[in-house]
Amino acid sequence: MNARIIAPLILGVLVLAAWEEAVRAFAIPPYVLPGPILIARTLVSDWSILAPSLWVTLAITLEALAAAVVVGGLLAVLFSLSRWIELSFFPYAIILQVTPIVAIAPLIIVWANDVDLSLLICAWLVAFFPILSNTILGLRSVDRNLLSLFELYGAGRWRTLVHLRLPAALPYFLGGLRISGGLALIGAVVAEFVAGTGGNASGLAWRILEAGYQLKVPRMFAALALISATGIAIFLASTLLSHLLLRRWHESALDAPE
Repeated sequence: MNARIIAPLILGVLVLAAWEEAVRAFAIPPYVLPGPILIARTLVSDWSILAPSLWVTLAITLEALAAAVVVGGLLAVLFSLSRWIELSFFPYAIILQVTPIVAIAPLIIVWANDVDLSLLICAWLVAFFPILSNTILGLRSVDRNLLSLFELYGAGRWRTLVHLRLPAALPYFLGGLRISGGLALIGAVVAEFVAGTGGNASGLAWRILEAGYQLKVPRMFAALALISATGIAIFLASTLLSHLLLRRWHESALDAPE
């Protein structure tokens, strides 16, 4: 088995074992800090409650990520084609990125007048900028000699974009995708916290709040573990996609020498 898998697995097992032993040795009550075994049991026993919330949060995350890919990618291409459009709109994209989502989420919830739409907008605002900035960087990182060669053979702007700039930008886009996947999940969870929506159609953030109100701390940790596992799964999926698309031609996907 690859050392990239073995090393973190061993470290994770050691940390969990130390955590469980510390909880038992110091007799820490479950409502203060539950052990990993109790959290795992709670995850199984409360699965009927946590699973629907997991799908709600995951759906918002994936929808926001898809919107970030479409909007961020199209804007990056548009900016690369027109310097004036980029100079006009890119500063506002930066403003949206640096504005804390916690500060504007209540306004979005009020203006959207729809909880699901407001959660999607909040998650999208957090996720789209890495796609935009990384893709722009990739579109501008084309080898100047190749650009001169395309010009020499009379390739127009669109042919150069499709056959040269977009392939060159693909590794940068995929790097932004890996970042945006986690950010979309963070945006969805933060928006759920701010919205405070309950009921059967609520996400994992509400389950954490609900468990906190009821002092069901093991359920809080179980929901948090699901959020972390979801983020890891999204990162691994985007990493696998990057490897499949780049493995045959880009240096970043080639195996490093031992």
